[in-house]
Amino acid sequence: MVLLNDHEGKALVLLPANMLLNLVSIWKHSGRHLQPVRCKDASKFFNQAALKSQAGQEKLFQLPVFIDQSLADYERFDVVESYTGLAFEAQSEWFGDHMSLCSLGLTSQSIDQHQQDGSDEQVITRAVERFTTLRIQQRLEDTLGLPPLPPSMKRLVELRSDPTAGIDDLVPLVRGDASLAAQVMSWAASPYYAAPGEVHSVEDAVIRVLGFDLVVNLALGVAMGKTLKVPDDTPRDGIPYWKQSVYLAAATELVCKKMPAEIRPKPGLVYLAGLLQNFGYLILAHLFPPHFSLLSRYIEANPHMALEFIEKQVMNVTREQIGGWLLDNWGLPEVVVEAVRYHNDLNYDGLASHEAKLIYVVSRALRSKELADGPVEAIPDSVLSELRITQADVDEVLDHIVASRGELDALVHTIMHAH
Repeated sequence: MVLLNDHEGKALVLLPANMLLNLVSIWKHSGRHLQPVRCKDASKFFNQAALKSQAGQEKLFQLPVFIDQSLADYERFDVVESYTGLAFEAQSEWFGDHMSLCSLGLTSQSIDQHQQDGSDEQVITRAVERFTTLRIQQRLEDTLGLPPLPPSMKRLVELRSDPTAGIDDLVPLVRGDASLAAQVMSWAASPYYAAPGEVHSVEDAVIRVLGFDLVVNLALGVAMGKTLKVPDDTPRDGIPYWKQSVYLAAATELVCKKMPAEIRPKPGLVYLAGLLQNFGYLILAHLFPPHFSLLSRYIEANPHMALEFIEKQVMNVTREQIGGWLLDNWGLPEVVVEAVRYHNDLNYDGLASHEAKLIYVVSRALRSKELADGPVEAIPDSVLSELRITQADVDEVLDHIVASRGELDALVHTIMHAH
């Protein structure tokens, strides 16, 4: 059950729980430009005491009701509202003459059937040609107008990919970039890293507090994120980009350390993949500004649906495809690229299988605490078994992350205000 509204008032939509609500279909059918209400308004509305009783539930359906035609023959419905979890049985007789049947739902299978085959680059190219006036040049990256990484960041990518690189290579690079040096000093002073005593120099920050891996990973994640602007018209009440990235990176690294040493990935690379896992979201906003606003409304209307299917329906390309492609273009380690690209695909069994599944597990865990976007989903036991961790391990990390919210929020603040 989804609540929509416009200048004429509210309306309800009922559709099967495995379907995406196609806003364009309901606009065409109703002749109204109905929009999803924001999360906090839906929560306030559906948490009314009157809706705990059958009389109140029946009165709710005095609103105009749009029902997917696949439900035409049902007399009773087990109704669920996604934001509040309100659930009850509704009778079709409640709808009376203000019920309208229309085709307004799409299953994930029907969405996939309309996606064209091809490599990620071919998919991105077709989406760009369809949704923009850009003509694809010989090199896709030339067409997109994406800013290049500054020279110091290119050197960081090289350090990240060089197994022999160490602190002696990193410290001069940080010292030579005033902006990066200021960021490193502010991170070292962050309560989350709880350095004993004051941090007096870049060397002190790198050697005593943060370490090689963390400095390289934070610097890369922030630099890449800052090449693109966080969009204005995001889903209302969604988790801010940097908050989600920092929380997920920190939690993924901690869960990684729970894995047995013989199969454990490098925690530093896992942290970087977690920090960049949502990077494609910024690229979608950069490339398709008008359609990104529409995407935001679709996400609000479909809190029960996996984000990749909403993006396929609206954009014909997902954040994972475009994020993985650009990170590969920028020369990041293959493990990081593949973890970003495939972290929502449980069938993926490639080079970064453990890294990708760690991000999958942690993102689902954070959703349950409203610290990451996407529908709340149970973590399959088979995934935990493959990583040789338990739900108790994940819960322990989650408790630590929740207890550290103040310190992590302070770190997010330093990143967002770094220049």
